[in-house]
Amino acid sequence: MNLSELVLVAGAAFVAATLAAVAGFGGAAVLLPVLVASFGVRDAIPILTVAQLIGNGSRVWFNRHELQLPVVGWFTVGAVPLAFVGGLLFASAPLSPLTRLLGLFLLLTVAWRHVRPGPPRRPPLRGFVLIGGLFSFLSALLGSVGPLMAPFFLAFGLVKGAYIGTEALCTVVMHVTKLVAYGQASILSARSVAIGVAMGPLMIAGSALGKRIVDRLPERAFVVIIEGVLVVAGVAFLVGG
Repeated sequence: MNLSELVLVAGAAFVAATLAAVAGFGGAAVLLPVLVASFGVRDAIPILTVAQLIGNGSRVWFNRHELQLPVVGWFTVGAVPLAFVGGLLFASAPLSPLTRLLGLFLLLTVAWRHVRPGPPRRPPLRGFVLIGGLFSFLSALLGSVGPLMAPFFLAFGLVKGAYIGTEALCTVVMHVTKLVAYGQASILSARSVAIGVAMGPLMIAGSALGKRIVDRLPERAFVVIIEGVLVVAGVAFLVGG
């Protein structure tokens, strides 16, 4: 990477984490287009996975006393095999269709926020096997599914630290399995790990800043920015994929 690319990626990581901390969604999806532009789809998603693993791991630690481990356990049953399969499929998928699929996913993320039905019914505890399997498979292909997965944890009745920590620990399981699959498929390089690790502290710092400014600036402004970035990136991936 040259210096300008390094500054761009570092800045995007910090800004994305800050926006997500204020608006509550979209940080990883905002960062992903910058990573794709700098490294290509095949390297961008493993790099993002490493960075997300660090960010989610910190949230697990901060909320460790409120974790709902039965939810994590059932989620893991579905997440591990499907994340592994999705990771292997990602490694062998043609780049052009994969890029277009990523663009479609970003657009659907925005559309989902505006047309989604009411909150899902409270899932049974064992229902997290299916939730873990479905979203881990999609995450292995697309990088981040947080905006789509979160409503199921909330519908189960998890709030505040219990929600943040439990969802983060489930995501850690998902990301670790994805990284194993990427490593098995030889698309997880030492360079990707180093870049992802370097981004981790920036994302944590951005989250901390977001918590400080969340009461000072209108949340809607950040939501508009995030959605605008997702739409532009989604269209660009669909057209240029």
